[in-house]
Amino acid sequence: MEHSNYQIFKQLHFNNEPLLLPNAWDAKSAKTFQDNGFEAVATSSSAVSSALGYEDGEHIPFNELLFIVQRICKSTKVLLSVDIEGGYSRNASEICEHIERLSELGVVGINLEDSIIDGHRRLLDASQFSKTIEQIKSFCFKKKIDIFLNLRTDTYLLNVENRFEKTLERIEIYENSGVDGVFIPCLTSLEDMNLFCQKTTLPINVMCMPDLPSFGFLSKAGIKRISMGPFMFDFLSTQQSLLTSRIQAEGSFKSLFAR
Repeated sequence: MEHSNYQIFKQLHFNNEPLLLPNAWDAKSAKTFQDNGFEAVATSSSAVSSALGYEDGEHIPFNELLFIVQRICKSTKVLLSVDIEGGYSRNASEICEHIERLSELGVVGINLEDSIIDGHRRLLDASQFSKTIEQIKSFCFKKKIDIFLNLRTDTYLLNVENRFEKTLERIEIYENSGVDGVFIPCLTSLEDMNLFCQKTTLPINVMCMPDLPSFGFLSKAGIKRISMGPFMFDFLSTQQSLLTSRIQAEGSFKSLFAR
């Protein structure tokens, strides 16, 4: 029996090796990842926002995000997961509507985070947020929307007090709410990863960081998904700045064609 794109994407989180998931910011970058053999790609909210001249943190209008997603879906065949930050609303019904619109474009996964920025980034109450998750899952069930909900918890990103224990609490709450995976950005401790993976059946997702262990060690710790984050975009932006300065200094375009 032929599997749906959603089922294929979900299965990628339960293979022997972790799913290495590159983060795109437009159709061209997604196509480049596809041409390099990646079956699945995710968007980076930070990279998409920056590419369009917005600050990260839901400053980009949702319709503009939809346009980028639509162009990726029309230009590639990759399985696409979309970072919707806090849902582009504090209202669960509106978040559900956003998810439905993404699903209609062919999106198979979303990232939803448990922190918001209102002057500064702060964690939402996990018990209250779990009700939003439950409403989303119920909505998707009723609408027959198959979408992989990867829940990002920002306990390590915000370096909260007792972050290990707080993360364990949130993983349990979110698992009971029906999420499909848990994303813990800024988690780099193999010991913590191993313990988290032992405490849940959900696939745990970590993100590129300067001190993140190599993929082999992450696999042994039980990690199932490794995200690139905005760092490819940031690196290429830095290279553009350096090359521009070189062109100005040399008074020539030769460096553009150097290989």
